[in-house]
Amino acid sequence: MKKLRLLVLLTVFILFALIITNYMVSYQAKDYVYNSVTDIPKNKVGLLLGTSKFLSNGNINLYYTYRINATVALYNANKIEFVLISGDNGSKSYDEPTTFKTDLIAQGIPEDKIFLDYAGFRTLDSVIRSKKIFSQDSVTIISQQFHNERAIYLAKHNNINAIAYNAKDVQGRYGLKVQLREYLARAKASMDVLFNVEPKFLGEKIEIK
Repeated sequence: MKKLRLLVLLTVFILFALIITNYMVSYQAKDYVYNSVTDIPKNKVGLLLGTSKFLSNGNINLYYTYRINATVALYNANKIEFVLISGDNGSKSYDEPTTFKTDLIAQGIPEDKIFLDYAGFRTLDSVIRSKKIFSQDSVTIISQQFHNERAIYLAKHNNINAIAYNAKDVQGRYGLKVQLREYLARAKASMDVLFNVEPKFLGEKIEIK
């Protein structure tokens, strides 16, 4: 009975910590996320956070589609001049940045306005590398709101003046699963901040111009 009581208390504590962390991340980011292209300030570079184009069942990933749409909207409204695509390129058969680039070019964004970060394995890597590798102290992050809030949280703790534009979110069962995973991702982000975790790779600087 004592072990069961301890297990219940531990479970309650963990759930409480996850809820508090989730609220803290959202609160710190609330003044830096935008839903309107008209209202968002202009930045030189939009940091597009990567995701896969296809789901495991072969269907198009709507998170991907909506991020493409958001990026094109910002560019066409002259709210960003360049797009820095940061994503996973962990193998020859999986290349998020190049896939995004191909589709952005098809939507009318010139190739010379697009830069690729192949080492954006995590949101932490993407955010910090935008400053340490691509020399951007101020960026407009592009993803869904839950993801943007976590990216803003990481940016603030790494002295990056970031704002974010919220791409359309995904509803339904799949969207709910992603939202639930976000609680764990935010807990991990808070630990990364606490222990000053660095990106997996850095490397030579790349100038965006």
